[in-house]
Amino acid sequence: MGGLTAASVNPNRPHSFFALLNPVVPIRTLWIHRRLLWQFTLRNLEMRHKGSVLGFAWAVLNPLMLLALYLFVFGFIFGGSFHGESRWEYGLGIFLGLSIFHLVAESIAVAPSLITSNPNFVKKVVFPLEILPAAAVGAALIHMAIALVMVLTGVLIGGHSISWSALNVLPIILPIVLIALGLAWTLSALGVFFRDINQLVIASTTGLMFASAIFYPASRVIEKAPWAWPLIRLNPIIHAVEAARDVLIWNRPFAQTNILYLELAGLATAVIGFAAFSRCKRAFADVM
Repeated sequence: MGGLTAASVNPNRPHSFFALLNPVVPIRTLWIHRRLLWQFTLRNLEMRHKGSVLGFAWAVLNPLMLLALYLFVFGFIFGGSFHGESRWEYGLGIFLGLSIFHLVAESIAVAPSLITSNPNFVKKVVFPLEILPAAAVGAALIHMAIALVMVLTGVLIGGHSISWSALNVLPIILPIVLIALGLAWTLSALGVFFRDINQLVIASTTGLMFASAIFYPASRVIEKAPWAWPLIRLNPIIHAVEAARDVLIWNRPFAQTNILYLELAGLATAVIGFAAFSRCKRAFADVM
């Protein structure tokens, strides 16, 4: 971090909001500072497990215990079902859905306080502040990757094989990462000006979880509450959860139209979030 200069942090960056809407700008920014991004991602992981005896091992143990809990409670006690699958697969489906949702939830939960909790980066050093929200998403992504490995292991234990089609989960996860990035950039900027935004995020996250078809299939909304479907279908996470289950657990193709919407939503959220953050950060020092 000691080698940063004003030129390296802000290399020919456009100043107008519409110029910042160029998708190349955030990609270039993250690529230029990729080493710093990686360092802060690891820092976030270390801070989360700092002081614990097992350290980073909790990144594996926590999702493993959650997987066992969901399989037992939802799969064997409640005996729920998405499409008539086994209880084991139902538990895996819930765990997979929550793993995708938590990527976004973890990112936006810490976002409102990222800038205000690091005043030295704003006032005393030349630092690419965009890295702080991106590193939070990076740490959440590592946790989700561990959870996905556990889902695949659970599929094998359940007696199913894993084909190369499982790689189709990558174009499903990428838009969710972009959505998490865009929301993290937006909320971290808003958190500087509106300190109550954190309380709003907590309440909204709970509502978002129940609107993401994690505990039920999306088709049930159409069946039970068709009046709500036009609104709920706008939630990109619900399409990612449904598609990921199809690919990883049931080994069947996903709806191409839904994935196209998911990718467009991810790109738009990330680009707009980055542009909003870049415009707002000029006033961070004055407000803080």
